[in-house]
Amino acid sequence: MSIFSKTLTRLRPAGAFYSVSNQLLPPKRWVLPSSFSTSAAASASSCSSQSLHDKEKGSTWSRWFLFLPGAITFGLGTWQIFRRQDKIKMLDYRQKRLQMEPLKLNDMPPSSENLESLEFRRVVCKGVFDDGRSIYIGPRSRSISGVTENGYYVITPLMPITDDAESVQSPVLVNRGWVPRSWRDKSFEVPQDREKSSSMDVVPVQQSEQSWWRMFWSKKPKAVEDQAPAITSMEVIGVVRGSEKPSIFVPANDPNSRQWFYVDVPAISVTCGLPEDTLLIEDINENVNPSNPYPVPKDINTLIRSSVMPQDHLNYTLTWYESLYLYII
Repeated sequence: MSIFSKTLTRLRPAGAFYSVSNQLLPPKRWVLPSSFSTSAAASASSCSSQSLHDKEKGSTWSRWFLFLPGAITFGLGTWQIFRRQDKIKMLDYRQKRLQMEPLKLNDMPPSSENLESLEFRRVVCKGVFDDGRSIYIGPRSRSISGVTENGYYVITPLMPITDDAESVQSPVLVNRGWVPRSWRDKSFEVPQDREKSSSMDVVPVQQSEQSWWRMFWSKKPKAVEDQAPAITSMEVIGVVRGSEKPSIFVPANDPNSRQWFYVDVPAISVTCGLPEDTLLIEDINENVNPSNPYPVPKDINTLIRSSVMPQDHLNYTLTWYESLYLYII
């Protein structure tokens, strides 16, 4: 038996036993180092936490975008409530002052320094209109029986009358009311006619000397008496007002070209040759002469009205809150 085993050992090639034994063993697996597995787990956890943070950040911004329109709508509706209260107080203040007894301007110096205490108070003043220094504000439209006509507001200085205790002591500006466009066109033509008449009245020197000799040698000289024109005094019943606040769409005034788009009391006063603090009065006299309908004084009821009335503010409030309700649901 021992001899047989030795014979097999000699016949078996070298390494055959080991090759068989290796085939019978299970296959080997690659085992990762412990440090590499730890770093991979850490990186995976960091990536997941970063993605979670990005999601939370995106959800925060989306919440703000959803909240912002509702907040703006609520704020606008609440703002209209405060605007309505302010408008009610303003109109009530004007109405109470218009119901007071009229003041006489001959007892006080008409100056814009007293504008806050006099604005929207009715006043009575007497003087003479200086039509040559009238200012036209516009164009301003006026609706008559459903027909809209463009025109202007005419502002004329009211000058004091000498030796008249009931007259104003210093000039005031009077917004006499609305006039058609033809009034403004005629006022522009008057200075040109005056220049033509002044140029035609120039007499040569020799002809003037002959006229003097004729007057001297004439047997029946004619006495020439300068007759002063009759002064027509006017009594104005009006309301003290201040300058207008133009919107961004209204052009700027151009006094050099006589273009006035809104009432600027100091600028108009300087253009008319009056002190800068001259007072402005809006004529509200309702006794209009039918034979001379222009200018048309302002209606006193327009002073207690506004372009946006309290009821309009209430409608705006309901509209904004209704929009907020529809947005929420």
